[in-house]
Amino acid sequence: MNLGIVGLPNVGKSTLFNAITQAGALSANYPFATIEPNVGVVDVPDERLDKLSEMYNTRSRVPAKIEFVDIAGLVAGASKGEGLGNQFLANIRETDAILQVVRCFENDNIINVNDSVNAERDIDIISTELVLADLEWIEKHNAKLVKQAKADKTKAVELEFTKRLEAHFADGKSARTFEVAEDEQEFYNELSLLTAKPILYVANISEDEISDYSENPHVKAVAKQAENENSAYIVISAKIEEEISTLDPEEKEMFLSELGLEESGLDKIIKSSYDLLGLISYLTAGEDECRAWTITKGTKAPQAAGKIHTDFERGFIRAEVVESSHLIEEGSMAACSAKGLVRSEGKEYVVKDGDVILFRFNV
Repeated sequence: MNLGIVGLPNVGKSTLFNAITQAGALSANYPFATIEPNVGVVDVPDERLDKLSEMYNTRSRVPAKIEFVDIAGLVAGASKGEGLGNQFLANIRETDAILQVVRCFENDNIINVNDSVNAERDIDIISTELVLADLEWIEKHNAKLVKQAKADKTKAVELEFTKRLEAHFADGKSARTFEVAEDEQEFYNELSLLTAKPILYVANISEDEISDYSENPHVKAVAKQAENENSAYIVISAKIEEEISTLDPEEKEMFLSELGLEESGLDKIIKSSYDLLGLISYLTAGEDECRAWTITKGTKAPQAAGKIHTDFERGFIRAEVVESSHLIEEGSMAACSAKGLVRSEGKEYVVKDGDVILFRFNV
């Protein structure tokens, strides 16, 4: 899973990126501290995988991974060359979803490019710049299609579709509000539009509000925006995440407990991103390797097997499935089998989050 981080300058993007990836990206109190895109990969925390790895004394533990891409802060007029322009948006065009960090804290010591904290305005600025970036993208795309459409009827049909999309962007509307017919879906998917991506709003609050931000008007504005467009939002303090990132697991647990928090911001981001994208993880376990595999909810057993190797899907016979909680509790597949907890599932089985699966195949 790839997540692109966007936001205005000095909203805490790079501080958050550093905290969750420990990548050491520059974080400074001036606009455009991030020039080159920062990329970091983090392991997805999974207590089930940890326990299975310990149980099997496995040689290799392979968690699911998320890649974060942090780009330069956007400002109003970025599409027309203000600030650093929108040239860095190409770096997040291939990501699965966008994390939009929104400043929800007051601090006179941290420069605000718009002179005041206003979450609704800031969200609108970023949304507008993403729409304008998509408009510029589709205009260039259509310029090429015009030439191709003269000799190719399929390209002519595609051009008719993308011209409608261009007009939609020109009206300031995002791709998420554009109606796509079933026979147009392939054209749409190939465009990798920024405003088609799911958005997770990240409300960044001050450290002293982390235990109670219920009266923060900026957080309320973020929540309202997320509700209006059927998106999701979470509340974190990037500065606290920065502190957490320096602690070992035991210290981290104590620190979170002292703050009255059940989980870190990274955990919130991962859980919310999985939900936003409709993703789950199934597991494979043994002495050689314990691994988490990320799939889309609703994936059937053969296609889940194909994540491991195409031969597994092509020659799929059956899947031997046990819930991870049962396997951890019983201590072995043999013990689970003896209690009737291991199921033999066929091609129509829909894989569930936390399933531990052994695939049988023949090619």
